[in-house]
Amino acid sequence: MADTGDEDCQYRIKEGDYVVLKRGDIFKAVQIQPRKKVIFEKQWFFLDNAVGHLYSTTFDIGSGGALQPQKLKENESCSDAKEAGTDNRHIVDDGKSQKLTRDDIETLKEQGLKGQEIIQQLIENSSTFRDKTEYAQDKYIKKKKKKYENTVTVLRPTCRILAMMYHGREPGKICHLRYDTLAQMLTLANIHAGSKVLVFETCAGLVLGAVMERMGGFGSVIQMYPGGGPVRAGVESFGFPAHFHDTLHEFPICHVNALLAGTLDTTAKEPSADENQSGVVAEEEQNQREVEPQSMETSTADAVGDDQEKNEKEKRKEAKTQVKKLKLEEKRKKLAAVASLLEARNADGLVIASRFQPCSVLMGLLKFLAPSRPFVVYSQYKEPLIECYTKLREHGGTVNLKLTDSWLRHYQVLPNRTHPLLLMSGGGGYLLSGTTVATDHQKPAGAQRAEEPAPKRLKLTDTEA
Repeated sequence: MADTGDEDCQYRIKEGDYVVLKRGDIFKAVQIQPRKKVIFEKQWFFLDNAVGHLYSTTFDIGSGGALQPQKLKENESCSDAKEAGTDNRHIVDDGKSQKLTRDDIETLKEQGLKGQEIIQQLIENSSTFRDKTEYAQDKYIKKKKKKYENTVTVLRPTCRILAMMYHGREPGKICHLRYDTLAQMLTLANIHAGSKVLVFETCAGLVLGAVMERMGGFGSVIQMYPGGGPVRAGVESFGFPAHFHDTLHEFPICHVNALLAGTLDTTAKEPSADENQSGVVAEEEQNQREVEPQSMETSTADAVGDDQEKNEKEKRKEAKTQVKKLKLEEKRKKLAAVASLLEARNADGLVIASRFQPCSVLMGLLKFLAPSRPFVVYSQYKEPLIECYTKLREHGGTVNLKLTDSWLRHYQVLPNRTHPLLLMSGGGGYLLSGTTVATDHQKPAGAQRAEEPAPKRLKLTDTEA
């Protein structure tokens, strides 16, 4: 029984976990913290009562923002009589069929009625509900549930759920990357546990988190980042254990050319003593200019106070300098460690998903891959990938180049009314994939393609003779 409890514990919500809230087709990623107010879909509540329950549990939002697990209902239908009409053509939507006004509905809410009870009141006070067809009644009930039922579902964050969340709320942050395209990227790049993968992305950390999730905490992931530091907001939403982050490394993309040329300097530059002294003198002169002239007669107490203040300032400066030195040393060690990993040039895969022009980045990072290793590049538009495709064909060193686009269609699957949804995503972006091969550096890349096979030349010679 103890083993069963330990296995069941990983499926239960714990304090400090990162979770995804779901209501309808809307998602939101939050962290469970004690007495922290969460606002989701114009409602506020606390997630304290969700701790200890299983993931994917649906909760009712009670008074005071308290969550209560939703009880299973045997009968989902709100109408007991199930009377339905056969035709909707004579029903006119003039706004007069519903007897309850907005004030009446607000009064019902103040009385403590739940969403299901309010929906039942709306059905009983509707003069046209029983004349509608069965399909129209189900549609009406579904619409009212979405509006009046105060429920929220707590899900465990996964790659697919977070991709749907970003694509539904802020698609621009992830370069309009759809979850089916992300799945193809992970497959084409052959992401698996124990591999060494290079990732260059500007998708808020979603692609990086997806790669780490697929690897399961085994292997190494090297994030090539632009700018002053890596962006990992999406990685935090996954809620990975601590040992997952031990496999994550970072390397600035601006140092790639220096690393390839062998001129990368991993020593952190520390400010010299003369620079520190000049800085202190300049700061003291600035302070003297700001202080107004005072009387030459000062008391002994003021002098002692000034000396103490100067000593405290010097101590604070020394502490800041020491902290800065420690940060520079730590940064230097990390940069040197990642540089040693890249210098081996034996990476197992490359994933690029960025809003920047990918051609120069791709040509530089391909040199760190071992032969017979896959790579994949994502772009919202096909023109940048066409440029990459042409460049790779001219340069050589890659085979099996494919430029593809993904297509996805959602269907409503219901009895006697299954059809594609009216509103769908128009495009999922484009992917360029291929495999690296070892090249013969003694001959130019195009020499072998231009030269004809020897047997063919012999046959042509015999025919002409």
